[in-house]
Amino acid sequence: MKLRYNYQQCLTRIHTAMNTHPSYTIKSRYATAAATLILSLLLALSMPTAANELATDRVAINNLLDGLHNDAAQAQFSGYFARYTDDAVFLGTDRNERWTIPEFKAYARPVFDEGRGWTYHMVERNIEGKGEIRWFDEVLHNEKLGHCRGTGVVVRTSEGWRVAHYALTMLVPNSIAAEVGSQTQAAENLSTVP
Repeated sequence: MKLRYNYQQCLTRIHTAMNTHPSYTIKSRYATAAATLILSLLLALSMPTAANELATDRVAINNLLDGLHNDAAQAQFSGYFARYTDDAVFLGTDRNERWTIPEFKAYARPVFDEGRGWTYHMVERNIEGKGEIRWFDEVLHNEKLGHCRGTGVVVRTSEGWRVAHYALTMLVPNSIAAEVGSQTQAAENLSTVP
């Protein structure tokens, strides 16, 4: 910000000198105006703006999440888990699926070793926040489960953006929510669960 303030002062002084100094000729005024324009363009191009940074971050985060889903579909164990922070948590669709990364790896290893992953196609995604932490929500489609929602938090690390928290939920239309709730309770035998 200080650089921009000094730059604006410089432009003001040049403009004042061009219009008030008696030794300035028309030719020197044009030369100064041209130099000022070139300086302005170079400075504007060299200074990253918040909007440019946000756009760059959004591209990187989209690439991270698209890669996450692609690695899962291709059963790429190393690539998939490299996209998480070491202390990340993954929440699956089942009530008992709250996994740290070591627990999630233990679950996924045999599945990926068999060449079976899980395929979710991104339908839409929203990314919010600024700085070193962002959060997102996305609607996904899975052949077996239909539309699902993934929500999570990504953080900027020295290796780039990584997933720190991911939660996958099934999207249940309100028109059948009570029926699904009844089936869920029956399956879990909630009468014995506090």
